[in-house]
Amino acid sequence: MKGTSGTGGARAAVDAIGVLVVDDDFMVARVHRAYVERVEPFRVVGVAGTGEQALAAVGELRPDLILLDLYLPDLFGLDVIPRLRAAGHDCDVMVISAAREADTVRGAVRHGVVDYLLKPFDFEDLRARLERYAVQRGRLLGTVVRSQADVDRVLAGAAAPVAAVPVLPKGMSVETAELVERTLRDAEGTLSASECAALTGVSRVSARRYLEYFHTVGTAEVSLRYGVAGRPERRYRFRGAVTGLALPPAGRP
Repeated sequence: MKGTSGTGGARAAVDAIGVLVVDDDFMVARVHRAYVERVEPFRVVGVAGTGEQALAAVGELRPDLILLDLYLPDLFGLDVIPRLRAAGHDCDVMVISAAREADTVRGAVRHGVVDYLLKPFDFEDLRARLERYAVQRGRLLGTVVRSQADVDRVLAGAAAPVAAVPVLPKGMSVETAELVERTLRDAEGTLSASECAALTGVSRVSARRYLEYFHTVGTAEVSLRYGVAGRPERRYRFRGAVTGLALPPAGRP
């Protein structure tokens, strides 16, 4: 994952993560753009509707991350990636597609994509992945390799040692994360965001954000409960601590 180049401006400009949205449906691209621009420190630097447009846009705009649809009118999305590398571009790629074929997913992994998000999805699904990407990217940019253990942590996507300061997405606090995690762990069965909010005293929006974060890092699993009408309810179940979970044990400062 590469860094965003700065030009001596404000810190916000240096820290921004530039994103190129690639989708042949302009309405879908507009929605994805709106989603991305709601997540700090991401900013959309451009939109492309074909593979050739994406290649040209990367050369001109130098994004840090591409949100890449696979079903493009001129090229299959995965065929764009080797052409980017051959041209010397080291931007990261997150696939966003309706393609569910195992061969396609395996191909995406072989091409080194940082994530693979299935359509359709909602804002929370994308936000969780963008925030995870930002954490991993920041970790890689700050990595100093002194031993094999440092290399292993980078390759495994693991967090810093437990004794280090916890790493959470911007706007999230360790105290609230511990509270939500403890509530999820103590729950019998599954827990909805509304139920978690009632038990912890935080807002439903905040509860869902923390629950989605735990789902992203592997501490929680999600199931859907379908009602008579409306959207299905997302319910969360504690899975247990995983390597790289950026929270200290309860009670630690």
